[in-house]
Amino acid sequence: MARTQPSAAHLALVGAIEGHGETATPTQIERWQQQGWLPKASEWLEPDSSTIRPEWLTRALWLAHTARAGRSIGWLGWVFWAIDDTPDSARRLRAALVATLKRPLARAGVEQLPVGDSDHAFQARQDAAARMMANRRSPRRDLDGILRDGAAAEGIELSRSPETAVPNIFHRALMEPGVRLLLGGATDVGIEDLLEAWEQAWPDHAEKIEYIREAHRQAELAGTDLMAQSPMAEGMSGMVHTIESADDGQLCAAVRRCTKASGVLGVLMQRAVYEPEILAWLMRDAMWDQWARVGGIAPDGAVGAAAVAISTFQYLAMPDWAADLERYLALMNTMLASRPEGGSSPGDGTEA
Repeated sequence: MARTQPSAAHLALVGAIEGHGETATPTQIERWQQQGWLPKASEWLEPDSSTIRPEWLTRALWLAHTARAGRSIGWLGWVFWAIDDTPDSARRLRAALVATLKRPLARAGVEQLPVGDSDHAFQARQDAAARMMANRRSPRRDLDGILRDGAAAEGIELSRSPETAVPNIFHRALMEPGVRLLLGGATDVGIEDLLEAWEQAWPDHAEKIEYIREAHRQAELAGTDLMAQSPMAEGMSGMVHTIESADDGQLCAAVRRCTKASGVLGVLMQRAVYEPEILAWLMRDAMWDQWARVGGIAPDGAVGAAAVAISTFQYLAMPDWAADLERYLALMNTMLASRPEGGSSPGDGTEA
């Protein structure tokens, strides 16, 4: 069957894209529409004109620059859905976030995670955790150490993480109980399991660990389970529920803020290669440890999508954390404005 000829609007958008040094075909543009990244063609044009409206041309240029055949554009597509904030875009966004949170299970071949406190369900979760950890490598170096060494070569001394920050969050000893906590929540992992892991990953902070142990002990004597009060108390099922139960506006707003923050952080990190003092400034704030180095840095691909999904969960589930992210974003935007250089991206603070 012969293809339908491209509409005048599609040809106008192709021409406008080419006029800005990028390329796209009508077929590619149709795919972007199918993904919900562009609206129907009648909305692209200025009234009674063949000129493409600036907001849609800007988006199409980013799509042309980023999208390639056979390659996902990752969380950039989430930015567009979150900005549009329509029932359809929110539905797409919700499904993508949930699928991303569940991806580690899919990779481990776990189709359905048993729930409940039965021995069978517990053992099934332990087996799933073991499969997820199989052949997983843990970085030997901590991110802060790598950055400090690079800055030292430029004669700049970066601040060290406070005593409350574990140096290497990907330490093998931390990842094993972390995976079990993700799958089964506080039901499967007690505070003592976590403290024993911290003792291995954090050998020079025995006094701090004992302080945490005593705080939990005293809370338990008073009838309070601090683990049960954690946002991760229900593990992955609680994270998924938070995403699924948020209303459309809340969900889209959370993704807008988290992707914007990651975009701004990404630009600043790129500039920090030539201006290491930017790193010194970023690392002085508590949100470096609470967000930037544990999920704020969101590269392309599955790793970046997971980082954004987790940040979105935290933004929705932890109001105090969300307020701190807003504060850090405002400070990063101020720094970005003081160093005007290069272009912008849909996630770097220039979008609504």
